[in-house]
Amino acid sequence: MNTCIRLLLLLCLGLLSGAAQDKGPAADTADVPTDRNTILQLQIFMDMHLFGPGKLDGAVGEFTYKAIVNYNFAHGHSDIYNWAHALADAEKEVPVIFAAYKIKSELAKFVDAKLPQKPEDQIKFPYMYYRSLQELVAERFHTDEEFLAVINPGKNLAKLKLGDILVVPNITSFRIEDVKAMQSFKADKELGANTIVVDTTEHIAVVYSSKQRLLAAFPITPGKPEFIPVGNWSVTSMMTTPSFRWDKQFLEEGVRGGEAYQLPPGPNSPVGIIWCGISKSGIGLHGTASPKTIGRAQSAGCVRFANWDAIRLPTLVRPGSRVIVR
Repeated sequence: MNTCIRLLLLLCLGLLSGAAQDKGPAADTADVPTDRNTILQLQIFMDMHLFGPGKLDGAVGEFTYKAIVNYNFAHGHSDIYNWAHALADAEKEVPVIFAAYKIKSELAKFVDAKLPQKPEDQIKFPYMYYRSLQELVAERFHTDEEFLAVINPGKNLAKLKLGDILVVPNITSFRIEDVKAMQSFKADKELGANTIVVDTTEHIAVVYSSKQRLLAAFPITPGKPEFIPVGNWSVTSMMTTPSFRWDKQFLEEGVRGGEAYQLPPGPNSPVGIIWCGISKSGIGLHGTASPKTIGRAQSAGCVRFANWDAIRLPTLVRPGSRVIVR
């Protein structure tokens, strides 16, 4: 990517970041919905179109707002703060916002309530399991346990069993059973020409095509300020179900310590279900064990996505893609 194109890219992102930063109209203005189901419909629509609103919860938060701005910008709407465009599109495309989901027996192998919290104990397990069916179902449908409880009143979600039926957001599910073990994603000429820009101030990662078309925008958690690898890099590798070297000193100080634990793969791994390594040694774009903290906590130096967003990265970028961290 030449300098002129790169500057254009950053100017575009600057418009997005500036728009999201100054917040535009207040959240209680007339064009911003307050009805839970309308907001959820909009969030589902945004998620479907790769403009991540964060977790689906029927509430207008920071990332729902940013999804609207990004969606409007990507679709050429000059009034990027206007919710009307997306609301009208969502009403047409998402007529049904809830679905019934029966917990299948084959998911039992992904859950173990005994998975410990301490890394020195986790290494004794072959897999970083979900700790409950409630946690599995929440991540599967891009939400959290709290919202599942809201839309399933009267159900004791802590005692879910295989075969139980729940109300869930009507979104294409994140299917942990379809994540292949140690699947490597090779270079692709078209996808490799795309660029991912990580804005550590706005806590968002945006993907542009080689023709500077905005393709996607996802909420992220960047590393601690002192470890953020600001600059221009490239994707070097992409692999599902990575293991993870847990090193307390490295996580806190950015320097490898003498004591570390090699944690097994799984959805509750600190790096989630996919690792996208970049040309800055030791740094990557990856999933997370705690999607509800995206945008609200800090990792050592990497960039965390919700697992349901991270798994979509191979459809957008590949080894060779430019990574701009700012």
